[in-house]
Formats: sequence, C-alpha cells, structure tokens
Amino acid sequence: MNATQTTAKMIVIDGVDGAGKGLQSKQLYAAMQAAGYSVLLTREPGGSPGAEEIRRLLVEGDPNKWDAMTELLLVYAARRSHLCQTVWPALANNTWVISDRFADSSRAFQGIAGGLGLAVVEHIHHLVVGNFAPDLTLLLDVPPTVSLARAKARGGHENRFEQKDAAYHEQVRAAFLQCAQADPQGHVILDASATPEQVTQDLLAQVNARLGLNLQ
Repeated sequence: MNATQTTAKMIVIDGVDGAGKGLQSKQLYAAMQAAGYSVLLTREPGGSPGAEEIRRLLVEGDPNKWDAMTELLLVYAARRSHLCQTVWPALANNTWVISDRFADSSRAFQGIAGGLGLAVVEHIHHLVVGNFAPDLTLLLDVPPTVSLARAKARGGHENRFEQKDAAYHEQVRAAFLQCAQADPQGHVILDASATPEQVTQDLLAQVNARLGLNLQ
C-alpha cells in the first residue's frame, strides 16, 4: 500500500517503566519515515509545551508528593493539551502519530495500582478525551525486576514512579495486561524481555499485520 494513500492513525507504545518504550517508539518512527509516511513521534505526559511543564511535576521528586487522584488530574490536564495541540492537528493533517504512553498508563498507574478504580479513570477520560482512542496499542510486557533494573541503569531525574515499592510495580504490570486482554482488537502484547532487536522485529510485524503496512 502506498504511504500517500493511507489514512493516518495513532499508534501507542505503552508499558511499565524500563520496558523500552522510548527505544521502540524511535525504531517504529524511523521505519515509518523510511517507508515514506508523514509521522510524528510524541510522548505522555508531555508532547506539547504545557504538557511538558506538567510532566516535570509528575515524574520528578518525592514518590509520595501526590496522591493518585492528584496524579490523575495532572495527567489528564497534560493529555488534553497534548491532544488539542499535537495529536488531533497531526491526524487532521494526515500525519501518523506514535505516542510513548497514552490512557492505559492512567488506567494502570492511577486506576488499578493507585487504587482509584477503573470507573473513576474512565469517567474523567470520557470528559477529557471523549470517544477518541488510538488505532493500536502495543504493550511492552516485562517483569518489574528487569524493567526497574533497566530504569535504574538509565539514570536521570525522571524517577519518581520508579522509587515506589516492588508490590506497586507488580500491580502496574498486571494492570497493563488486564487492559490489553480486555481489548484484544486494539492491543498487542509483546515480550519486552527479549533483545531490543527482536522486540523491534516483533513490533514491526504486528504493526504490519494489524494496520496493513509493509514496514521493514
């Protein structure tokens, strides 16, 4: 299929901290560019000037400085800005969007692991996002022992969530799997404990199969 003849879609790469989302997002972005697609790489929280300011509040500092509800409200303020200023204009311009994280992260971190419940998250999600949803979410699944070791090795100041205890991270992983299994049409679960090269190969194969592309 010719890249100029396709309707732009949104692809999300999600999962626990340290799963490799940033790397795999970049790999997918490069493959789509090479195939001739107009494509935008973005992230959450962030992806617009205002949302990037909110990101710093969320991902830096003491792990206990916000409760789950405060986190959720900050995330959705950032998400609204991201959608209005970045995602929706890109899609309207027939530019594909690849996002490192989206709403499943809210369901997993604040809804399930944070104890708010999915009903609360879905209520706020509907108010802020409406019926919009990504066309495909690729869940990078990896045990927290592996993902947290990777995140620690990465370093940096964006480690607020990584500082939370092991039980919390086990809940987050289980929550992501729950979200993916509840919507098999819109999700693919990938084993992110494999080598980065193997994960990229598996990811591109799934994008090709699900969205009718021919990425290399």
